[in-house]
Amino acid sequence: MAFDLKITGGTIVDGTGKPGYTGDVGIKDGKVVALGKADGPATTTIDAAGKVVSPGFVDVHTHYDAQILWDRLLSISPWHGVTTTVIGNCGFGVAPTRAAHRKMIMQTLEKVEGMSLEALEAGLGTAWPFETFPQYLDTLEKRGSAINIAALFGHTPLRLYVMGEESTERAATPDEIVKMKTLVREAMDAGAIGFGTSVSVSHNGYGGKPVPSRQATVEEMDALVSVMGELKRGLMQITIGRDFSTRHMAEVSRKYGVPVTWTALLSYLYGPGGHRRQLDLAAEQRKSGALVIPQVSCRPLNFEFTFAEPFIFDVMKFMIELSQADAKAAGTRRRAYADPAWREKLRSEVTPLFRNWWDRVIVAWSPSHRELEEQPLTAAAAKLGKDPVDLALDIALADDLQTRFRMAVMNFDEKEVAELITDPNTIIALSDAGAHASQLCDACYSTHLLAHWVRERGTFTIEQAVHNLTQRPAETFDITDRGVLAEGRPADVVVFDPRTVGPGPLKRVHDLPAGADRLVSEAHGIAAVIVNGRIIRRDGKDTVAANDRLPGRVLRNGKAA
Repeated sequence: MAFDLKITGGTIVDGTGKPGYTGDVGIKDGKVVALGKADGPATTTIDAAGKVVSPGFVDVHTHYDAQILWDRLLSISPWHGVTTTVIGNCGFGVAPTRAAHRKMIMQTLEKVEGMSLEALEAGLGTAWPFETFPQYLDTLEKRGSAINIAALFGHTPLRLYVMGEESTERAATPDEIVKMKTLVREAMDAGAIGFGTSVSVSHNGYGGKPVPSRQATVEEMDALVSVMGELKRGLMQITIGRDFSTRHMAEVSRKYGVPVTWTALLSYLYGPGGHRRQLDLAAEQRKSGALVIPQVSCRPLNFEFTFAEPFIFDVMKFMIELSQADAKAAGTRRRAYADPAWREKLRSEVTPLFRNWWDRVIVAWSPSHRELEEQPLTAAAAKLGKDPVDLALDIALADDLQTRFRMAVMNFDEKEVAELITDPNTIIALSDAGAHASQLCDACYSTHLLAHWVRERGTFTIEQAVHNLTQRPAETFDITDRGVLAEGRPADVVVFDPRTVGPGPLKRVHDLPAGADRLVSEAHGIAAVIVNGRIIRRDGKDTVAANDRLPGRVLRNGKAA
C-alpha cells in the first residue's frame, strides 16, 4: 500500500494502557490504515526511532470559546501534543448571545476567566457571525481549526439569553426553565457533547455580581440535565459550590444515567488530607450507580495576580465586598489597601486555604522594585524588616496596582497530588487553556505529566500516562473516535522523545489582540503533532499557517461528521 504519511521505528503506545511495542504507523486519507507493520512507499516519512508514537492528547478542560475565533491554531495546546480539546467548561461561552448582551458576556469572561477585555473586544469585533449555539458550531466548522473541537453548552450564556440581566439576580420561573430546556435540546441536537455550569462562590462576573449559573436552583439544574437523560447522551460538567454538591451530582447522575464531572479536586482544597474524603466519596458513588468524576490536576495551581483584580482572593466575603464597592466608586480599592485595619483583614480574616498565604508568594514583576523580582515575598520582607502583607500592598500601590505576584494556591503537596492523579475514579484535566492567560499557563499539563510524573518520579509508566492523556478523557466525555491508535480511526498522533519531553519555563508574550499579554511555555521533546493525518507541528515549529485550510474538525456529539 502507498501511504500519505508513515511513521517508522517508534514505540507504539496506543492509548489503551497496553504495553508499547516497536513498529510503524501507516496513514492514508486522514486515517490510520496500518499499525505495527506498514510496508509500502509514503509521500512523507517520519523516523521515530527512540521515540514514542501515541494518540494525540485529549484536553477536556479548556476555555478557547472566544480565542478560537481569532486564533485558529489554538496556541499553545498543540505545542504540547493536544489534538482534541473541549470548550464551554464551567458554563462559560459566547453562545447563545444576543447582540445586546455581547459586552456583558465579555465582561463576565474578563472577571471570571481572567481574559483581557481589550483582547476580547479586538479579537471578537462587533459583528459576531452567530447568535445561537448551533450557529456558533457552524461558524467554527466553516472557519476551521488546527485541532479538533468538542463543545459543552454553557449555562451562563443560556440564562442570560433567556432571562436577560435578571439572570444574575434571581431564580428562573417555570416558563423560563422550559425555554432553557428547549435550547439545551437544540444545542445537543446541533452537536454539544454536554452541559457545563458553575456554582462556585469565586465565580463573580461584571460588577461583582454572581455569574448567572450561580442563581440556578437545584430544580433548574435537574430540569436541564433531564434533557440529556431523555436523549440518552451527554454529560454534565460543573464547577463545584455549596448550592449543588456532590450529593446532588450523584442524584441527577443516577436519575438520568448522565455522567457528572466536577471541577476541581485539588490538594489542600479541603485542607491537609481533605482530598481523601472526596476520593472515598467518589468510590462510594460509583458503587451506588452514580458516575461522578472529579477532575484533578498534575501541576501546582500557580496563579499570577495583581491587586487590581485579585481573582484568587475572591472566595472571601470581604474581598467580594471590596470588588463590588470599587465597581461603584473607583478608588475604593486603593484606599482599602492603604488602610492598616483593612490590611489586618488580609492577614487574619482569610479562609483556611489562604492561611499564611504570603509564604507561598513570589514577586513576579514590579516596575518600582525590580530588585525583588522572582524573590519569595517573605524573604524580601525579612530583608527589608517589613511585614509581608504590608510589603505586598506597598509595592502594589507604588506600581499603580500592576505588580504581578505568583502564588501556589493549591496542589503544592506532591504526596497528595500523586494520590489524586492515580485514583481510578478521577480524571486528569484542568489545563484551563485560553483562560487566565496573564495569570497562569497550565496548557502544558500533558508534557509536565510525561516529564515530572513519568520520567522524574516514576509515578506512572509511559503507557499509563498516555492512557490518562488520551483514551481515559475521550471515553469520559464520550468522544468516540479519538484517544486510541487503531486501524480505521482518525490519525491524531503525537511523536515524542521520552528522554526530553517536558514544558519549558513560563515566559510572558504580548501576542493577543490589542497587544494583550499572556504566559506561555514552549514544549521540549515533541517531534511531531498530527491531526487527521496532517502534520501541524514538527520539531517545535508550526507546519501550518493561520490562513491555511486546517485539519481540525468540530466533533459534534463527540465525533466528526
